[in-house]
Amino acid sequence: MNPAPNPVERVFRNAGVSGWLHAVDIDSGREVGLRADEPVVLASVFKVPLLLELHRQAERGLLDLAERVRVTSADRTGGGTGLAAMLDDATLSLRDLAYLMMAVSDNAAADVLLARVGRESVNALLDGLGLTATRVVHDCRDMLTSLWVDAGVADQAAVTQACADPEVVARLRALDPARSNRSTPREMTRLLAMIWRDEAAGEASCAAIRRLMALQVWPHRLASGFPFDDVAVSGKTGTLPTLRNEVGVVEYPDGGRYAVAVFTRSLSTAQNQPRADAAIGTAARTAIDQLRTHI
Repeated sequence: MNPAPNPVERVFRNAGVSGWLHAVDIDSGREVGLRADEPVVLASVFKVPLLLELHRQAERGLLDLAERVRVTSADRTGGGTGLAAMLDDATLSLRDLAYLMMAVSDNAAADVLLARVGRESVNALLDGLGLTATRVVHDCRDMLTSLWVDAGVADQAAVTQACADPEVVARLRALDPARSNRSTPREMTRLLAMIWRDEAAGEASCAAIRRLMALQVWPHRLASGFPFDDVAVSGKTGTLPTLRNEVGVVEYPDGGRYAVAVFTRSLSTAQNQPRADAAIGTAARTAIDQLRTHI
């Protein structure tokens, strides 16, 4: 007789996705994992270490978070939210660009910030924190360009249509952890735990990062597993064709706080993936419930 599947694995199977997860009690270190050390594509989750490096450079006086930057419409990275979806030139501070990057996953804001702090500086930060499996290898513009090239099309609208074909999806470099921004579920929860314990940067910087992650507007993934007014969910999503991700921290009114990282990939090439979205919240809740049974 085959053993019963892991409860978290069962959630992923029922949703028709492959899944990777790590959840950890930030204060006790108790953990639950499923393929927690396997490489995964970050997609927009890479904006978390980028935000951390932005604040650490501000701590060292290398930049001023109130510095105002003009983002022109002509050279703006594409995307469906924030500046990436707007039509006119705009001038914002670095910290307000960071807000857009985290709250609505604005690709244009992220690329302005990555150009300002430097991609290699983000990777040096990750090395310094011992997160050697986590790498930022490209910005959003280069990632989008690789999609167009690999799909053999000329713009984002055509990519969406082309990616209905599984053969096109199979050749996208952006979906290969070896050739895209990458990490592991365990390294992402280690990063979040360091931010929540004020170890990744100064106390004020970590508080600012936590504030921005709490301002994310999307309720349909991680937050969907915790529909309670007194449970706080802070997170960052990531989305690419067939991929749906979110990493974040769930905080209970009794003081319990849990870092969780969930990454999924679907066989379906549908643009909308509500089952995968909901599975992220359900899997996270299943894992955290396991941790809380030992309180």
